[in-house]
Amino acid sequence: MARSGILKQLLDVGVQVLGAVLSSRTDGSTTRRPTTGGTPPRTRPGDGTRAGEDPLASSTQTVEVDPEAVPGLRLEYAPRTDGEPDAGEVVWTWVPYAENDGRGKDRPVLVIARHTASRVYAVKLTSKEKDDGREFLPLGSGPWDAKGRPSWVDLDQLYSVHVDGMRREAAALDADRFAMVAQHLQRRYGWRAGE
Repeated sequence: MARSGILKQLLDVGVQVLGAVLSSRTDGSTTRRPTTGGTPPRTRPGDGTRAGEDPLASSTQTVEVDPEAVPGLRLEYAPRTDGEPDAGEVVWTWVPYAENDGRGKDRPVLVIARHTASRVYAVKLTSKEKDDGREFLPLGSGPWDAKGRPSWVDLDQLYSVHVDGMRREAAALDADRFAMVAQHLQRRYGWRAGE
């Protein structure tokens, strides 16, 4: 009897500690509330984000953003080999899976615009041709893929990448291919090209 009482107390303490950790955790797996209006962030149950709290305030993780909720986005081409993610560059970062369940993988993304002082907007690249109803634009191969495989740009998903969440700067995309991607994004979302 005494042993089961001690085990119950230990279990209760463990549950309390776990609950406190989970309620204070912000893991960055939420969708960004746009700075230019739009819908509030979507959060997973139990992710620790309180109502009205900006899920990216202290996060350095890459998060998916609803592209329809960023109407004033200005696409720009400004690559610089400076270790920072700049528009027109392909960089590697951890990207969450579409299920938004905390899983993801390290992958290349094409930076298309500045989001905030510490974040950029990007679209993900894939080396596997897709036929799942989403729109993919063939990009060809480039130095961001060590095996020289052709890549496709996923035009359906937009990400906010924190400069500290970038794994490495892979390559600058040439201006012509960036213009092709920008043209498709402009047509699809009404975004405009920067000056």
